[in-house]
Amino acid sequence: MKSYGILLVSIAFEVLGTSMLKLSDGFTNLFPSLVLLISFAISFTLMGIVLKTIPLSIAYSVWAGLGTVATGLIGVFVYGEVLSTLNSIGLIVIVLGVIIMNFGKREEQPHVG
Repeated sequence: MKSYGILLVSIAFEVLGTSMLKLSDGFTNLFPSLVLLISFAISFTLMGIVLKTIPLSIAYSVWAGLGTVATGLIGVFVYGEVLSTLNSIGLIVIVLGVIIMNFGKREEQPHVG
């Protein structure tokens, strides 16, 4: 369970970094650009730690899926972007996919390495 907590922190840093992309204005604004680079470095470092205990297929689907949903919501609530009904359905499908990946039947996977 500790690994999932680390994964959530990794996702938070990825979302922070991605959110800074807009504010960095093509890496022309120093502070958002630094936050972006540091956030991504932390996120990927934590993801590497998580992959020691959570299978890649699960960890990455959660990381990418929840990161996408969170970034979409930040776009709406922070940057005033508008999601269409179809976009909203897409975000719901992503969340359902993450749930299915985590709670579907898992077969034993051999440890590589």
